Amino acid sequence: VLLQVAADEGILHASGSGLPPVTKDYCIIYNSKWTSLPKSLDNATFRTLENLTSTVLCSSSEVPSGIVKDKAVVVMRGNCTFLEKARIAQSLGAKMLLVASKSRLSAISDNKTDIEDVTLPIALIRYSDIVDMQLTLGNEVNVTLYSPPLPEFDYSMVVIFLIAVSTVALGGYWSGVAELENLKAIASPGERETRRKKEENVTFTPLTVILFVAICCVMLVLLYFFYKWLVYVIISVFCLASAMSLYNCLAALVGEIPFGQCRITCCNKTIEVRLIFLAVFCTAAAVVWAVFRNEDRWAWILQDILGVAFCLNFIKTLKMPNFKSCVILLGLLLLYDVFFVFITPFITKNGASIMVEVAAGPFGNSEKLPVVIRVPRLEHSASTLCDLPFSLLGFGDIIVPGLLVAYCRRFDVQTSSSSVYYISCTIAYAVGMVLTFVVLALMKMGQPALLYLVPCTLITSSLVAWRRKEMKKFWKGSSYQV
Repeated sequence: VLLQVAADEGILHASGSGLPPVTKDYCIIYNSKWTSLPKSLDNATFRTLENLTSTVLCSSSEVPSGIVKDKAVVVMRGNCTFLEKARIAQSLGAKMLLVASKSRLSAISDNKTDIEDVTLPIALIRYSDIVDMQLTLGNEVNVTLYSPPLPEFDYSMVVIFLIAVSTVALGGYWSGVAELENLKAIASPGERETRRKKEENVTFTPLTVILFVAICCVMLVLLYFFYKWLVYVIISVFCLASAMSLYNCLAALVGEIPFGQCRITCCNKTIEVRLIFLAVFCTAAAVVWAVFRNEDRWAWILQDILGVAFCLNFIKTLKMPNFKSCVILLGLLLLYDVFFVFITPFITKNGASIMVEVAAGPFGNSEKLPVVIRVPRLEHSASTLCDLPFSLLGFGDIIVPGLLVAYCRRFDVQTSSSSVYYISCTIAYAVGMVLTFVVLALMKMGQPALLYLVPCTLITSSLVAWRRKEMKKFWKGSSYQV
């Protein structure tokens, strides 16, 4: 789980002169080393705003004498520095300086270190917000600045939790349904060949598990060094894989509907018309996401839907033959996760984690990898005004434990054990997620979720098998799978 939080962001609270007064909040960027802002409106002082966006305030002669005394003044960004503007504004009696920018807001910095003589607050604001302020609140506006602390807990975590747990539970259940159909096909010789043609599962052996983890390591390192090229490869692969996965998930539901089964024949093959429309719909969903993927206000919903479908299809399709393979896969990926989150900061030049950098887009790259579930922060804060920060959960944190949950469900089906392995492992996954969020809130830094999910699920599954005296069978897998 990664939590994106931007520093030195604050809120400009503007109030119009009407009755009742209309108020609105806007994003500001400030330098906490220069300016100390109150944490709430209760301790904030309002100032009348003087709009001087026709000037850049690089000279005191640009402003008539006395016009900004005891006011908050807003000017345009120009060739002179923030501190030069601040000294001029302060000498004219202003109590607050806002610098309007038509370009993207960036951190306020200056080469000058002598700032002790500048006492008035300095903040950067979007020019479009100043225009909106005039249209919404009128020409007579009172403003104040404050920077509320970020909430300790955000409800986006609850949404992430529900998505992750339900995806793992549903993926494991779907895998169990497929296993039950396989067992029925074996018992009925007439259905065996038909079932074999439909079977699309891939079984992991210990050797392929090791190879899979090695490929993950190589791919992550390549992404770190060649991100700006490989990111488009990953986006293309995600579009293709998620469209196919969404089709497989919805086709399984559509197949249960008893009507609308008319077929057409083409090239000696028959296909249901409704499945053609379904394929077009799934392809269109992936294309729409690809085109509008940077629309943060709504594209995350489509990405999460495609991502959940991808995880469900992966969990159902990829079969672990026994608990031994599960232990190898989860153990190696746990080491992989911990190494690339906690160890790589000691290796990289900028001291950043390779995993966090790649997930967030290294070096400020605007393109993000679509390999995470994204949910915007739901609590009102400066960050939600300035940008739309997201709580993130990687697909691997769903798929990897999900493969163990799916194995538990298939083992339940094979041994008729009343879903005890499946339910206990799913609950253990939920407990691991809660533990991840608790540590995330306490440490306030990105966490390798597998560090908590893997021990919870593996230990719980082992204890259930040991308690039921089925450890040997659980470890080696059923005779059918072998």
